[in-house]
Amino acid sequence: MDKVFIRGLELEVIIGVYDWERHRKRPLVVNVEMGVDTRDAAASDHVRDAVDYAAVSDDIRAVADAMRPALLETLAEKMSRTLFDKYPISTLRLEIDKPGAVGGVKSVGIEIDRRREDYAVCGR
Repeated sequence: MDKVFIRGLELEVIIGVYDWERHRKRPLVVNVEMGVDTRDAAASDHVRDAVDYAAVSDDIRAVADAMRPALLETLAEKMSRTLFDKYPISTLRLEIDKPGAVGGVKSVGIEIDRRREDYAVCGR
């Protein structure tokens, strides 16, 4: 399986469980790796046959901007579902870092691994 990735996508969002976190944007860093068959794009040399990195980045930003979740888990799951709905990907590894969330720690976060089958109609 081929991989398309975006690393270090920086976001500023309202997220957190504490009241003080609900009033100002906090930095997040997103890394995403998508399993996709790139042979059609390689043969045609057209972006229409590829997973467009800019479009994926824009969609991740749009999800983050539209939500104000308490948990990274909620945000990660919504991002994952959105990417599977919009792109011909087979697998997804999504990592969200929340720098500065815990004192004395460089970063905390979540990493999820999903497959297209995880979002069967009955699972929605």
